[in-house]
Amino acid sequence: MKKINRRNFMKSSVTGMAGFICNPFTDKRQGKNQKERKLIYRTLGKTGIRVPVIGMGILSSGSPALMRAALDAGITHFDSTAGQPQIHNEEMIGEVLKGVPRESVIFGTKIHLLQDYKTGLYTKAATEDEFLKKLDMALKRLKMDYVDIVYHHMVSRRESAFHEPVMKAMEKAKKAGKARFLGITTHSNIPEVVHAAADSGFYEVVMASYNNRQKNHKLVKEAIAKAADRGLGVVAIKVIRGDWKEDEIPVNPSASLKWVLQDSNVHATIPAFSNFEEMGVDLSVMEDLKLTASEKYYLKRVTSVPGLYCQGCGQCLQQCSAELPVPDLMRAYMYAYGYHQPVLAQNLIASLALPRNLCEDCSSCQVVCLNEWNVVEKIRDIIRLRDVPSGFLV
Repeated sequence: MKKINRRNFMKSSVTGMAGFICNPFTDKRQGKNQKERKLIYRTLGKTGIRVPVIGMGILSSGSPALMRAALDAGITHFDSTAGQPQIHNEEMIGEVLKGVPRESVIFGTKIHLLQDYKTGLYTKAATEDEFLKKLDMALKRLKMDYVDIVYHHMVSRRESAFHEPVMKAMEKAKKAGKARFLGITTHSNIPEVVHAAADSGFYEVVMASYNNRQKNHKLVKEAIAKAADRGLGVVAIKVIRGDWKEDEIPVNPSASLKWVLQDSNVHATIPAFSNFEEMGVDLSVMEDLKLTASEKYYLKRVTSVPGLYCQGCGQCLQQCSAELPVPDLMRAYMYAYGYHQPVLAQNLIASLALPRNLCEDCSSCQVVCLNEWNVVEKIRDIIRLRDVPSGFLV
């Protein structure tokens, strides 16, 4: 079986151009016979929105040809993030969807406000006006009057899930018709945040990291079951981790996708595919969720391998004497080496306002990682991106 390195950006640049010319999924647009696909759909809780179980997350390497092909293949659920690094992406999405009936696609965008990374709580800069300003700018770039789901993004504490300025802003956005439904996303301390969303009576969709490498995936599963029982739509993220180089075990994206979709409380997932080969894998999964024997073996094998997925446990934040945002730095490392998205990693590092000399003053690192990572080694490696001109990155 051919090895697939998911999110290999260098490869996608070439594959994307070739696929635009000969991609089989563009047959519908060209008037040819397109293969009939019976995609599996689920409903996002009480929102009533029906979507294919796999959508398309669009990162900094978004390709208009690939997005058009996804539309033609029957993918109708798209997601991106509002913010400076995604400006060109949003403009691209707006161009692709121009002329496409707005009601034929489900689009979600995520709004992130400034937090204290040590506590996970919001700073004074996280205001109602700032949230609404970011949403309005995103809508303008997307050429949309509304998004289907606006997400309160990257929440890691119960208290932050109930941050009043954000909730007021979201209420106003919905009342003004700029968002149909209100969501929340979480990458760390996931069970606590998902429980908060379920208890809130406010959020209608929850987007949460969920994969078989989470040491607490049973707790995540329980929280997701509660959210689904309360009527929330559940969207899984970080399902495929892109651990090719780190583990020396070829990534099996279909196994990872099927694993999370075995949970009927997960209504959808939105992996970011970057070429037509990866999209083909997703489409095949959307037709048949049954795990093969080889996929079961793969899942069993990688469960004990730490890979590049940060558990988001936060214990490093208490251990680091320099008070560095270690989970964010580990996420940047994953973006660079797992996703093959160095631009995304560089943008994240730039947003952290880090001191100039990292990990140089400590005689030894006091961080004991749950994944048994050499944290200081990874930090010294990834921080080099800070000094690389962005024009040299792809």
